[in-house]
Amino acid sequence: MRRTRPRHARLIAFGLASAAALLGTVGIPAATAADAPVTIQVLNVSDWHGQIVPLTVGTAQVGGAATLAGYFNAHRAENRNTLTLTSGDAVGATPPISSFFADEPTIRAMRLMGFDADTLGNHNFDAGLGRLQSQIDLARTDAPTVPGKRVRYLSANLKNLDANLDEVEKFRIFKVGGVKVAVIGLTNPEAPTLVFPGNFGTIEITDPVAAANRQRAIARKAGAQVVIGLIHAGVTGQDATGQAFGPLVEFARGVTGFDLILGDHTDIQYSGTVNGALVTENRSKGLTYSRVNLTVDKRRGVTAKAVDFFTPVSTGTTPDPAVAALVDSYSAQVTPILGTVIGSANREILRTDSCGTGNGRTCESLVGNVTTDAMRARYGTDFAITNSGGLRDRLTCPATGGGSGLCPVAGPVLNQITRGQVLAVLPFGNVATTTSIDGAELKTFLENGVSRMPAIDGRFPQVSGLCFTYDIQAAAGSRVTSAVRQAADGACTGAAVDLTAATSYTLAENDFMASGGDGYPVVTSRSVSREILDQVLADAVTATSPLTPSIQGRIVCTDSDPATGSACPVQTQTS
Repeated sequence: MRRTRPRHARLIAFGLASAAALLGTVGIPAATAADAPVTIQVLNVSDWHGQIVPLTVGTAQVGGAATLAGYFNAHRAENRNTLTLTSGDAVGATPPISSFFADEPTIRAMRLMGFDADTLGNHNFDAGLGRLQSQIDLARTDAPTVPGKRVRYLSANLKNLDANLDEVEKFRIFKVGGVKVAVIGLTNPEAPTLVFPGNFGTIEITDPVAAANRQRAIARKAGAQVVIGLIHAGVTGQDATGQAFGPLVEFARGVTGFDLILGDHTDIQYSGTVNGALVTENRSKGLTYSRVNLTVDKRRGVTAKAVDFFTPVSTGTTPDPAVAALVDSYSAQVTPILGTVIGSANREILRTDSCGTGNGRTCESLVGNVTTDAMRARYGTDFAITNSGGLRDRLTCPATGGGSGLCPVAGPVLNQITRGQVLAVLPFGNVATTTSIDGAELKTFLENGVSRMPAIDGRFPQVSGLCFTYDIQAAAGSRVTSAVRQAADGACTGAAVDLTAATSYTLAENDFMASGGDGYPVVTSRSVSREILDQVLADAVTATSPLTPSIQGRIVCTDSDPATGSACPVQTQTS
């Protein structure tokens, strides 16, 4: 007689066999496909400044919207679970091809490049709230005439935001590969001091750490499994042990519960783990970009993080054709106007200063000398001063042509200067002003300019008509030790400048500084507005070409306590 199992046992066996067929295992059920770990890819550029045309680095073409988009396309083809993010200043201080059109080309390019979100940095406010609102509207519109992905603007630490701007969110949750990813934006606290007074309306910047922690808690409660911070703050240097420091690191130390923090603002490539978060920053203007891979367990959150940095050389990818066509359309409109050669120089005139700092904010620079000399000569003032943060590019064209200034390829004459390259140096539309000040006030100007040294800061001064010496070890506000007039040949051998209230001088500067920008004394009420500063420089280029600038020792750093080595930046160029 055949032995048979009871009916209930046969049903159990059938159920186990069916489960094994469905799950591929017998015994403890395996996780379903829906529960499998997900790798989320985050693409990021920092401080892009609308660099939709490539930069010339040596003989290579690097960045530009179409090239970056080509790289992004390749990464997305490998992993569709991708967010593309940036942390402010994608507009403002942009090349002429974008600034000439109120940065509309940059916003349209960002949509075609697939950016998901951005935050608001100080340069987003350069042209005031009306301009910024129009850019936000263009980024978010679903009009068929504006193709590409909608870009969300995020900032969690702006008080009175809704009374001044529409369609800016504190954070946004994106669904990526079935994972809820919260992206929180933060604006740099010092931003209002870096733009014209009034450009923020009644918006006030609040503590970014407190705002970030508050919104992180709300996002987690709403189901966010990953939290990313976008903050317009960066690394400013390394200490003697090699540890990075700066506002980005301090922010990361202050917040909790963040998986990834993407910084900006200081043109330094950085990655590190701070307080449990992966923290990164790229070089500015698309010189580098990063790809972060986050491995996410849907029950436990982020279990692994990794970052890679890339230099987007034009030969390394196929440019995105839609983005290339957009850039070409704007180039065709503006090149006949701004691509005109107006002069030349006997050497390259770079933004890099004589201490090798790329953004020209630690020492005397050739572009600073040429600009301030143009101001002083135009108005016949005793002295001229400009903040290094207002000088945004090289003055001479690269020999290969192109670049921000819509330059032609160099022929027999090297170091050509186009009208567009002048505008690339001075993109803000600042107006030159002249003011009568006494010697004590002049000292206050100079003291403010070196008050943040050795930190790299946009307030660092470029000067004409005088040479001054400061002690980097002295307290801020008491650093300037002496000043002399420049001789007729520009040498620092003239008479001493009296830095007391007993004397009176005339000073040329830009209107941003005159109104208190970058911490300079407010002298607007007694200043005379002159001409657009970029026109002053363009006229000087035309009148005095070929330019023959040199480093003349206009700004000399000393160290009264060099026991452990001088804190002064090291000169790499002396003439």
